[in-house]
Amino acid sequence: MKGMTLIVKTITDFVVGFIIVFGAYIVLYGHLTPGGGFAGGVIIACAFILAMLAHGKDVAFSKLPEMVAHIIDSGGALMFLLIGWFGVTVGFFFMNTFGRGEPFRLLSSGMILPLNIAIAFKVSSSLFLVFSALAIFRRRSFRAMIEDELA
Repeated sequence: MKGMTLIVKTITDFVVGFIIVFGAYIVLYGHLTPGGGFAGGVIIACAFILAMLAHGKDVAFSKLPEMVAHIIDSGGALMFLLIGWFGVTVGFFFMNTFGRGEPFRLLSSGMILPLNIAIAFKVSSSLFLVFSALAIFRRRSFRAMIEDELA
């Protein structure tokens, strides 16, 4: 049986959904409250990292396959670039082309909300991929690598 104990797996299964919803909240309300795409992306990545720690890499990759994470990662960067280039069509790179809106309204931030979403895609998938690479290639410790170099 891979992963941690049954208690840890059960609590993880219960908590992961709430963590993802909280990360999405931070992303969507990041232009009105503290937070944004980076902070929300880190929180969402932590949900998948927690699932990997509790259940093992096979279960985590069944929830978010590595190829899908790569596509989300590239898609987030492409989305960010396309939003920036959209401003070129009206005059300036990253110009606010979506209107100014009203204070204290959810859709009042112009380009900030779509940029936060793009950043969240990029950050969450990148952190998940970095952690999964570290988890897969953790076989040799740093001390063993230093001892091999000195020998």
